[in-house]
Amino acid sequence: MQLSTEWIEYPSDGESVTGYLTRPSGVREQLPAVIVIQEVWGPDAHICDLADRFATAGYIALAPDLYSHGGRPAELEPERIKQAKALLDSLPPAAWSDESKRDEALAELPTERARETRETLAALLAPGRPIERYLSDLRAALGRLRHDPDCDGRVAAVGFCLGGGLSSMLACAEPSLAAAVVFYGSSPPAERIADIGCPVLGLYGERDERILAGVPAFASAMQAAGKDFESVVYSGAPHAFFNDTRQAYRPAAARDAWARTLGLLARVAPAPTVTSGAGT
Repeated sequence: MQLSTEWIEYPSDGESVTGYLTRPSGVREQLPAVIVIQEVWGPDAHICDLADRFATAGYIALAPDLYSHGGRPAELEPERIKQAKALLDSLPPAAWSDESKRDEALAELPTERARETRETLAALLAPGRPIERYLSDLRAALGRLRHDPDCDGRVAAVGFCLGGGLSSMLACAEPSLAAAVVFYGSSPPAERIADIGCPVLGLYGERDERILAGVPAFASAMQAAGKDFESVVYSGAPHAFFNDTRQAYRPAAARDAWARTLGLLARVAPAPTVTSGAGT
């Protein structure tokens, strides 16, 4: 399938945000849309590839760059993030949150690169992320898609890691969202769950203990509020099991998760009924 792809800018709270927009080329009918929400690394090649996969499946897909609001800071430029990601990938996952282990790895780098990488890691791993600003940018992305002449008005969200948590938060903040898929993302605050107005699908790895710890309470709160929630935990799978550019990738879990994601999207945005001819 031929795709039409471009990097766009759209307004959010008086500033400009960029995003990767992709859609099937030459389609003569309006399509539902998907907001593809980045991992902590931003809308990198993996996230843009996922957006293209949704476009190939018949959706308009937009992957906002949540670090671009008003212009990316130097420490979050793509090349700097790539360097920081490479350093973390050289360490066992358990060492990612261990500052002393990160410092040991940084000490092996040239001085200037070590300084830059330290700054980028501090920005990427900071506990005080501007979540409300990210949500504003995602709501603006939803509006951008709904006003696209090729969109039929139905917009879902699919997020990964950081974006997984934001996908559920967007469902809390935007009741008109068609569906939210959470790939190994944190659960939303309990006091916001009552505002969710769409089906939510959570996809988790059994070995992702930190994220998984919050799922039972999320599921119970969703059930108590009468919300549509399905959670799937993949045996033996770690965090980021869907990311086929990383060692965490688990093909069997990824295949099933992709099928479930497309299944939910098809349920909330069904294709036109096809009537077959009578006899031959």
